[in-house]
Amino acid sequence: MSVTNTYAVSGMTCAHCVQAVSGELGQLPGVHEVSVDLPTGTVTVTSDGPLPIDEVRTAVDEAGYELASAGA
Repeated sequence: MSVTNTYAVSGMTCAHCVQAVSGELGQLPGVHEVSVDLPTGTVTVTSDGPLPIDEVRTAVDEAGYELASAGA
């Protein structure tokens, strides 16, 4: 069963930002799909199960951005 979560990421402004965030989050274990909505600054992640928020925050930080909030 897949789990989908949406996160708000601040600082993304261009296609490079989208690639950086998608690339880092896509490397987390169990992640199948990462979709970024640049105008709203939201990132939707589909994975095998719930992702530890600390891992998501670290991946976004590694990409050079900040996790603003985590939703469902």
